[in-house]
Amino acid sequence: MYGAAQYAKPLLRGLTAVLAAVMLMASVPMAAAVETPQSRCLVPVGHTVGVKLFSKGVLVVKLPEGASPAKDCGLKSGDVIVSCGGTAVQSTEQFRTLLQAAGEEPTALQVKRGGRQVTLSVAPEQNEQGDYAIGAWIRDSMAGIGTVTYYDPATKTFGALGHGITDMDTAVLMPFSSGSVLPSTVKAVKRGEAGCAGELRGDFVLEEELGTLDANTSAGIFGQMEADSADWLCGPALPVAEKSEVKPGKAIIRSNVRGDEVREYEIEILKILPNSADGRDLVISVTDPELIAATGGIVQGMSGSPICQNGKLVGAVTHVLLNDPTRGYGIFIENMLEAAG
Repeated sequence: MYGAAQYAKPLLRGLTAVLAAVMLMASVPMAAAVETPQSRCLVPVGHTVGVKLFSKGVLVVKLPEGASPAKDCGLKSGDVIVSCGGTAVQSTEQFRTLLQAAGEEPTALQVKRGGRQVTLSVAPEQNEQGDYAIGAWIRDSMAGIGTVTYYDPATKTFGALGHGITDMDTAVLMPFSSGSVLPSTVKAVKRGEAGCAGELRGDFVLEEELGTLDANTSAGIFGQMEADSADWLCGPALPVAEKSEVKPGKAIIRSNVRGDEVREYEIEILKILPNSADGRDLVISVTDPELIAATGGIVQGMSGSPICQNGKLVGAVTHVLLNDPTRGYGIFIENMLEAAG
């Protein structure tokens, strides 16, 4: 099973790689107007964007098979190094600089491992280039392409992907520090086939930004768009559906699988999974012949494509079934909005 967002390339710090709710108190004492899902309207977008994300700390991606200072001190793949020698770690380059300053002296590392914090002591060693290192592959950023699910014209906020950005090697949710979304155009499609996930292949310009990211969560990425940053944010808004309103049956998704064009494609909601997790609330099947001909079904990069049913925004595409690219999963829009806060 694959997440339908494409995140395959680490992003260098130099960026050389191309790739509230508001409660209004009424005049009557003890009365309050609270926004409900039925009263909220959002624009179902369906357009791709480039995404660049920088982590909080550096993620340990891999350790060598042989001995190394990283292994000796107890560091593990998936750990996030947040401090070195009492200094907060902000990037891979800065971490390397801190190691040079430490030399061969044992240095304290503050590490996040799952939901807890661990303190380790590492003694760097000189490598063949004469630099002090600990013998671990680390990463501080990711870049890729995904789809915007919704835009709120009232608050200028958006949600995308329907699932979080995870490291491709460790499957760990990238710890969020900062990020942005960029204009994107779909240039080609690698069609999905049984046993092989397809993907959208697009271009995006790292120097141009549509908006900023505020969060990377298991239910999607969220942020703020700049005013009038793109024409495709200006479509008609739809009411937000409650989970109880979503039913098995016909629905549509909005997706951008060619150039800048966003089209509506027919799907069927096969099953509701109300007690699921990780963006697998809906089992869906692509039934539109045109989309199947173009992509084979659901491919990486389509993650976040909004799902609409009976004139309401009900969710977003999140995953594709590896053995059948015409089928996949979706997340309830309520769950995305809850994660967005």
